[in-house]
Amino acid sequence: MTSGSSLPDWNHIRAFLATADTGSLSAAARHLGLTQPTLSRQVAALEDELGIMLFERVGRTLELTQAGVEMLEHTRLMGEAADRVSLVATGQSQAIDGEVRITASDVFSAYLLPPALKKLREVAPDLYIIVVAANEIQNLMRREADIALRHVRPEQPDLIARLVAEPKAYLYAAQDYLDTKGVPTTLADLAHHDFVSFGDTKEMIGFLEPLGMPVTPKNFPIGSKNGLVAWQLCQDGFGIAIMGEDVAQLTPGMVRLLPDMPPIVFPIWLVTHRELHTSRRIRLVFDLLADHLSGKK
Repeated sequence: MTSGSSLPDWNHIRAFLATADTGSLSAAARHLGLTQPTLSRQVAALEDELGIMLFERVGRTLELTQAGVEMLEHTRLMGEAADRVSLVATGQSQAIDGEVRITASDVFSAYLLPPALKKLREVAPDLYIIVVAANEIQNLMRREADIALRHVRPEQPDLIARLVAEPKAYLYAAQDYLDTKGVPTTLADLAHHDFVSFGDTKEMIGFLEPLGMPVTPKNFPIGSKNGLVAWQLCQDGFGIAIMGEDVAQLTPGMVRLLPDMPPIVFPIWLVTHRELHTSRRIRLVFDLLADHLSGKK
């Protein structure tokens, strides 16, 4: 690009960033909500504008050229600046309408979020709420969500986090499973029972062993990273699972095991970006969720 030429089109830069991050045109197109031919044209247009090749194809993936690597460092700063502009603009909005994206785990989204959303609909009927049901942590800085419900307090200084609840979880199993396998009465008995894995089995074992549960990979014959699927497998009699008491009470046919066992307490943090917290609609949703989850009327 010569010194007298205009700056590259931001859409072209955004297409380049998404392709560099995902490693493929198809994944980048899905991320940006574009068709693959459109995104491919935008990347090619940026290469023409700059007069350099940014990617080279290696097998089925795209890899950055050396020029692309150098370009990525500078354009990523531009992307972060654009994200911050979007955050500031959203934060300045004072209208109680528009879109608010809330992210929470799939189980939380399905069982515990709807009552709060009913209250929200009564208070602010002009809001459009999108629930992002995801077990991985969504990025608030990049506006993948406006408000997040997390079990771990975030460390980023630009995020506001409020501890709103500390629900209790216990071991549960379906009555059909207990009729077949018997009811465990001690922690030692759990060594002879099946468990349903929620995600990574090694991580679950690492969590359960310090609680005195003698489990090994053989105790986990089935599982799913999708929490709703894993909980359904437990309901269908495939094994024992840890679940929050509030969710289990909403699920017919589930039996709490080892009633003398201390509860497993896990925190619920309500999180938003510091700048979004100045938006009336974000603040309204944040405060309503906080009051609902903390038990306030």
